Amino acid sequence: MTYSRSSVPDRTLLVGCGQVGSQLGEQLITAGSQVAALRRNPSQLPSTFTRLAVDLLQPTPDTLPEVDAMVVTLAPTMQDPAGGNGYLVALQHLAQAMPSIPARVVFVSSTRVFEGQTAPRPLAEEDSVAPASQRGETLVAGEHMAVELFGAHIVRPAGIYGPGREMLIRKVFGQKPVQYERQTNRIHQTDLVRALYAMITLDEPPKVVHASDQAPGALLGDVVEYIATRLKVPPPPVLEPSNSGGRILSGDRLSTLVGALTYPTYREGYDSIIDAREP
Repeated sequence: MTYSRSSVPDRTLLVGCGQVGSQLGEQLITAGSQVAALRRNPSQLPSTFTRLAVDLLQPTPDTLPEVDAMVVTLAPTMQDPAGGNGYLVALQHLAQAMPSIPARVVFVSSTRVFEGQTAPRPLAEEDSVAPASQRGETLVAGEHMAVELFGAHIVRPAGIYGPGREMLIRKVFGQKPVQYERQTNRIHQTDLVRALYAMITLDEPPKVVHASDQAPGALLGDVVEYIATRLKVPPPPVLEPSNSGGRILSGDRLSTLVGALTYPTYREGYDSIIDAREP
């Protein structure tokens, strides 16, 4: 399937705007969109954004701006002081504060919704979710609520990495034990931003897309050994007892959506990060 392009939205609201949202917003502004961004403390957001100081765990007294598109990136670990599920409370308060539902809403979830899935084949967007923890169940509930409240399109990133997201590099340097036989999936932040940009500028984007690169199910041991070779340090030790869990996620729909990835596998992605660190 191919997807046709539409125009960039005139006005975009980024909700819970962190690294990914900031990079997306800057790309939208370059393309001609006006960007407003909502955070509890928006002081570190780019000055080109309209910065909105809003705590979605509290009812929002002021109506949020009218926009054509909205991208929601909230942390499923949000804690509601009143005892409710902070993730879901925030979505409810967001809906109450919107003057109208934007024509396009993209909700960023996670491939963690498949954490209990044990299928031996790559999991596609049509496969049933299988949460196995409270966090996974919260993510699934958030997806359902975002669709119900906003008619949202869902993007499920695999493990996000990139500049400033260098957990595995730190583990290799620190010689922290890892599960060598665990299947892993990841997406470079740049390609995730490309996916989000496509989802709000396509005429008819898919309802769900997995943001996962072209090395599905890569063994964690292969990844850390590659990083160690590039860093010229010993690979980290194997974590015992060994665990061969994990899953394989299909990134085929993402490739159809955005074309060739900037960082198709962890090799190109970590090459870029490590090269930027070297003097």
